[in-house]
Amino acid sequence: MASAAEIASQAQRDEVRRRWLLSSPALVIIFVAAIGPLFVMLAYSFMVKGDYGDVKFGQYSLDGWFSVLFQRDIFDDTLAFADAHLSIFWRSLRLSFITTAVTLLLGFPTAYFIATRPRHTREIWVFLVTIPFWTNLLIRTFAMQQVIRNEGILNSLLRAAGIIDEPLQIMHTDWAILFGMVYVYLPLMVLPLYASMEKLDFRLVEAGYDLYAGRFSVLRRVIIPLVKPGIVAGSILVFIPSLGAYVIPRVLGGGKNMMLGNLIELQFGAGRNWPLGAALSITLMALVMVALLFYVRNASRSGVQHG
Repeated sequence: MASAAEIASQAQRDEVRRRWLLSSPALVIIFVAAIGPLFVMLAYSFMVKGDYGDVKFGQYSLDGWFSVLFQRDIFDDTLAFADAHLSIFWRSLRLSFITTAVTLLLGFPTAYFIATRPRHTREIWVFLVTIPFWTNLLIRTFAMQQVIRNEGILNSLLRAAGIIDEPLQIMHTDWAILFGMVYVYLPLMVLPLYASMEKLDFRLVEAGYDLYAGRFSVLRRVIIPLVKPGIVAGSILVFIPSLGAYVIPRVLGGGKNMMLGNLIELQFGAGRNWPLGAALSITLMALVMVALLFYVRNASRSGVQHG
């Protein structure tokens, strides 16, 4: 006859088995939809480039990874850095960091304004912030194009005010991409910041003023530390899609100011170099993973009391 300990152990094993059985459909979907394609890209990155834009199965090479950072001269076969790829890497990182910083500068006061409104009106302000999500990304990008083009709204206003005589060339520059990404991703910064500020005990802010702290000191020593999880979350939500942006650089950059997403698409399309495209995809994923690990590490240190 089984003892009480054996019965309890068997019941625990049955409970674990049932949990795995219930979660198995979700695990299968995750593997098929996420991990599976990732392994395909990883395998392609180590294969030989095909003659017609595919790969040669069973033939392996490191040329795809080699071409991410290096290239050989077509005349004397000398080795050199792939300046075009490095330039695109630098542009992607630079514009992503600047976009994150600008959206933080714009989103922080916006979220603070919403969090300090009367409770019955906050939902209206949040609703207004989320309205851009109702429109397709491509439509919003074309809308920004109408604002910054030579005959667009911005140049027309500047010329009408007498500030400029000739229209500013903004389209097909890094500035155009930056404006587009800030416009598109700003709500992704405002919402996490608002979620943190809504939980902020503003009596602590009043206490700071009562202790004769200035506005900047209260902001730096009271508000920012308490809403730091929202700042980190918003920064990650903006930085990651900015790093892999494709539509915005394609439309506003004119195809000349490419970012990583455009370079990857080029290799799987006109470039017909799938191993290089796969290696670039894995590289982009690695950069995203570093950003996510930074967020998880920071969140674990900060706790979740205010975000």
